[in-house]
Amino acid sequence: MANKTIEGAATQNGALNKRDLAVLGIFGPESNLNALLRLPNGRIETVTRGERADRGTVVAIDSQGIVVQRNGRTHRIEITGG
Repeated sequence: MANKTIEGAATQNGALNKRDLAVLGIFGPESNLNALLRLPNGRIETVTRGERADRGTVVAIDSQGIVVQRNGRTHRIEITGG
């Protein structure tokens, strides 16, 4: 079942910045979490730690979002609407 905030945002124009990577959800066992992402090109992907996403590498996933390393810098991206 989807988070009510995400459900609402999914049906509103302009709720997501389409030029940015967005974390739509986190799922799976705590020892091997997956993230559902919306890429800037509109594609939806499921990733795990160590996989590439939007010109970076997912270095961590927790219940609140992901950490992506890009060009030697880390960026935390929280779940959309979380």
